[in-house]
Amino acid sequence: MKKIVVVDDEADICFLLKRFLSKNDFIVETAQNGKDGLALIESISPDLVMTDFRLGDITGTELLTTIKSKRPNVPVLIITGYSDIKVAVNVMKLGAYDYITKPLFPDEILVTVKKAIADAEASENEQQQYVAPSSSDGQSEPAKPARKNQSRTKAGYIMGNSDVSDNLFRQVDLVAPTNFSVIIYGESGSGKEAIAQEIHNRSRRKDMPFVAMDCGAISKELAGSELFGHEKGSFTGALQTKIGHFELANGGTLFLDEVSNLSYEIQVALLRVVQERKMRRIGGSKEIDLDVRIIVASNERLLDSARNGKFREDLYYRFNEFTIEVPALRNRKDDMMLFAGAFLETTNAELGKNVRGFSEEVKNDFLNYSWPGNLRELKNVIKRATLLSDGELIEEKALPFEIVNYKRLKDLDDEPSPSVSQAASLLSDNADGEETKPSLKTVANEAEYDMIMQVLRDVNFNKSKAARLLNIDRKTLYNKMKQFDI
Repeated sequence: MKKIVVVDDEADICFLLKRFLSKNDFIVETAQNGKDGLALIESISPDLVMTDFRLGDITGTELLTTIKSKRPNVPVLIITGYSDIKVAVNVMKLGAYDYITKPLFPDEILVTVKKAIADAEASENEQQQYVAPSSSDGQSEPAKPARKNQSRTKAGYIMGNSDVSDNLFRQVDLVAPTNFSVIIYGESGSGKEAIAQEIHNRSRRKDMPFVAMDCGAISKELAGSELFGHEKGSFTGALQTKIGHFELANGGTLFLDEVSNLSYEIQVALLRVVQERKMRRIGGSKEIDLDVRIIVASNERLLDSARNGKFREDLYYRFNEFTIEVPALRNRKDDMMLFAGAFLETTNAELGKNVRGFSEEVKNDFLNYSWPGNLRELKNVIKRATLLSDGELIEEKALPFEIVNYKRLKDLDDEPSPSVSQAASLLSDNADGEETKPSLKTVANEAEYDMIMQVLRDVNFNKSKAARLLNIDRKTLYNKMKQFDI
């Protein structure tokens, strides 16, 4: 029988949990303060710990930290009478398996307890099955936890197996069942829209529409019409009634990417809609009731934008009920080849090819490169490389210039992208060591790529800002980024 320790300063809670869980074939011991709870955990080595967030002598956070430092594989459930999502996020980041809010519901408790113990057993079995490789001196290296198999969500998003990915998706699972508005921060191409889609798919709204709008790709003049729709004849060119994104998403989820690019006037109108849950089409008089969950994304801090006068502070606080940080690909090295393999599988199907993997040189290049375009860049690189590959493996010759030469360029100028002179120098030697002269077009493309990448980095990949600094419109920038696989 599995052993459970319950730590709660309320005697009634301890009694009820012990009685209920004992009836379901668990051995349960209880303590009413943190000190006694820790002593009990040391003495009986439980399979699971349930602890109140607020104890008399220490907090649940302190107790959790101590347990995890001594027994990292024991799942901990936090009990709290405060339905505070921030508390839940904090304790889960510290290693709690899950949290339960008072009042306690027996069925919910039993399901969570069984799942926590089952997951802990599965993780332990994986670690035991891992065979430690021998080092060069014949000694076995310390065993590393075995990773679970590659897993995708129902929508096809690759979840990843690293600790970083686990933490990301635990936060998704945490907020998805609620109606909280969510801000998703992350660099361009890191998968913010995919995370928003996952939140929707795991919510009660999953059978209703998910509507996405890129606020950075729509002009100031059209943004209002795209969001709220318009009536026929409401302005010049309004030849017919248009349904806006809010109406299309009614009952479901509306995702606003690069939301900081919306004009001040649109932000005012958006604030009213968010507050009142009603809207009117442009030129219309009828109020339309809305039931829409809003998820927004940005690659710049909205609070900073609010303090700089670019984004309304009251609108920021309306959106900021929950925040998720999507990690950059360079911070997910443990998932790199998993992502690459999944993109290769998809590309093989699209192109009708049978490339089965990557050479060791390519793997090293992938792990050493900074990936400023993140998952989107990786996907595009693999599509291009698969198309160029004739053998079973993708070789270095099929990779873009800046990836193969990244470390060399880094040594030259501490910048991932090449300057024109560096590009000309590096292009002068091919894979066989034979001297070749770069064409004018090649050098011009490298210079253009270099300029675009530099500006994008300077503005943290905010495409609207980049377009203004480059003195081109957004459409041209998007086309250039597509051309260079950025």
